Amino acid sequence: MREELLQEAFRKYGTPLYVFDLDILKEQTERIRAGFGPGISLCYAMKANPFLTGYMAQWADRIEVCSMGEFRICRRLQVPSEKLFISGVMKKRDDIREILSYCGNKCAYTVESPLHFQYFAEWSEEHPEDGVLRLYPRLTSGNQFGMDEDTVLEILKKAKELPGIKAEGIHYFSGTQKKNLKRHQKELAYLDEFLKKAAEEQIDVRCLEYGSGTAVPYFRDKTAETFEEAGLKGFQDAVKGMQWKGHVTVELGRALAAMCGYYLTKVEDTKTSDGIHYCIVDGGCHQLNYDGQIKGMYEPYVKVLPKEVSVKVAEVSENKNTEEKTWKVCGSLCTLNDVLCNEITLKGLEKGAILVFERTGAYSAMEGMALFLSHELPGVVLYSEEEGWIRARVQQETYKLNMVE
Repeated sequence: MREELLQEAFRKYGTPLYVFDLDILKEQTERIRAGFGPGISLCYAMKANPFLTGYMAQWADRIEVCSMGEFRICRRLQVPSEKLFISGVMKKRDDIREILSYCGNKCAYTVESPLHFQYFAEWSEEHPEDGVLRLYPRLTSGNQFGMDEDTVLEILKKAKELPGIKAEGIHYFSGTQKKNLKRHQKELAYLDEFLKKAAEEQIDVRCLEYGSGTAVPYFRDKTAETFEEAGLKGFQDAVKGMQWKGHVTVELGRALAAMCGYYLTKVEDTKTSDGIHYCIVDGGCHQLNYDGQIKGMYEPYVKVLPKEVSVKVAEVSENKNTEEKTWKVCGSLCTLNDVLCNEITLKGLEKGAILVFERTGAYSAMEGMALFLSHELPGVVLYSEEEGWIRARVQQETYKLNMVE
């Protein structure tokens, strides 16, 4: 995003602030789709950034929904049921039935356990008018998600016996920030073997929903093979090389959304203690999250908007924004862990300047300890050249959520 737009965002909306550039989001979605090729579909995991859901419903093939809150967002936005992929390791019976009563067989559903399958089987028997429910038993990768091979095969067999149930595909997810293509190749080879085993038992699995966990290069001097064009093409080749010839949908959140995001936070204090230059900002680690970051040890992509941006009348700073120093950037929380950059060299950093943390479009607004110390929730704005600024949320006080009167 151009610097003048970031300056405009601060002047209009203050800090702390999340800015999501919809033009970058669309470009990134198109880049990844082109890299995978026409035979692979895209599913947006809205947990990465629900503020983008309405737009990604237009640009992705479907939306992964993992909670009732996410479902209600989609319902409020009038995302077509046909676009929804209802997932989540925990599904209550009443929640499943609420979704079924609204979506019926228009969307697809994951099955995380035999109990989940029972819930769907009960509904299909009670509501034959809904037609055939499309289920995706999840194959575990050795964790709480999904079921082992034998259990998945058993459910696939049971589905064949029920007139109101169709096991359309299987779902697989094994983690996030997978930087090396070899990890994807190994997992696809494993899934190919499992699908071959299913075919040998006369089970026809038409679709594979694969949570790829494609990595994003958050830090300077760090790369992610799976995020680059060569890695996307390598993934496409690995899918083409599978003996199983069904349809693959790749589930992505971070890789689609991260690059569109900017987190703006204002410098409120600077000091030098024992030779270390400290910068204190009005945000903190409760609002900024980079997967893999440890107390600011890795250097993210950061830029400084000068002090003059944050005042109505330009003031002349004492160092005229020309001095370069190495800083330890810390947030507003009363914890030693609130270090955003342990050691970063920046020019023109002083009280009143704005720090812009880039690549924050995924999870930063969602994963932080938002209620810690009862600080305000940051504002959220979206921008596109066509629509201009869209204010999604004003700064909100949280102290009322943390008290009893």
